[in-house]
Amino acid sequence: MSELATAIRGGDRKALARGITLVESRRADDALQAEALLQALLPHTGGAARVGITGAPGVGKSTLIEAIGLDLCAAGHRVAVLAVDPSSALSGGSILGDKTRMHELARHDNAFIRPSPGGDTLGGVAARTREALLLCEAAGHDVVLVETIGTGQSEVAVAGMVDFFLLLLSPAAGDELQGIKRGVMELADGVLVHKADGDLAAAADRAAQQCMLAMRVLHSGTTPPPVLVGSSLTKRGLGELWQAIGARLQQARADGSFAARRARQIGDWLEHAVRERLLAEFLDDPVVGAAMARARDEVVRGAILPSAAARALLALRRH
Repeated sequence: MSELATAIRGGDRKALARGITLVESRRADDALQAEALLQALLPHTGGAARVGITGAPGVGKSTLIEAIGLDLCAAGHRVAVLAVDPSSALSGGSILGDKTRMHELARHDNAFIRPSPGGDTLGGVAARTREALLLCEAAGHDVVLVETIGTGQSEVAVAGMVDFFLLLLSPAAGDELQGIKRGVMELADGVLVHKADGDLAAAADRAAQQCMLAMRVLHSGTTPPPVLVGSSLTKRGLGELWQAIGARLQQARADGSFAARRARQIGDWLEHAVRERLLAEFLDDPVVGAAMARARDEVVRGAILPSAAARALLALRRH
């Protein structure tokens, strides 16, 4: 682990990929090694701008990430992209579609792209996205972009691990606003109406106006998040987008909300880790395993309600 940590600190891409594979592993022995690796690298984390990007499938998340990623790399930044792909139904692994779509960015010396399977975790993020983010920071990446699978009620977990949460909308956002869950809109630190080019440019402007009105209602009494219009094809609005993100982060650092947000995120991570460990240890108990099998049979037969069976199972932890 010491050698791997040193290699990651040196910016070795292969070492970084190995480190992320290690923290994503579900094997018990790998978990201990991953913990040791993260502990060794922890003093070298926290320095990146963490930006989450969410939006409905087809809105152009990957296209946008490649466009702004290339611009940032050209400006001297080191960019890491954690792209959460849908999981294979057979192997559980990532389909790797995002990495193939960002082929130019994937070849850039200042960029690192890691597709990870979403699996059965909620929030549109992989189970170990937080840990992967820290490894990218330790490797010297000063911008980490986290792309979620899509947008919906469960896709807001990414907001709990980033400094800026960007929501992408299509030029048909006037209709989309009716279907987007309020939680996503309330958590967004900024909105970009994407694909604003060609015949869709005028529609995108109208959609942005509608979104601005919605944001003013949701954030009444406070300054609403910025709503911008942009295109990854024509580069329209991309410079303004990154300037808006930078301004928002600068203001958050100045008023103390940046540190408070990260502190809250770390506390939430601790609670999540405790729940995860308790559940794993509980289900690994052979007594619980046998009781679970019996309870499952009774529930399937309709002899007992799932809630009652769960209460009886949880009572076993007291014995």
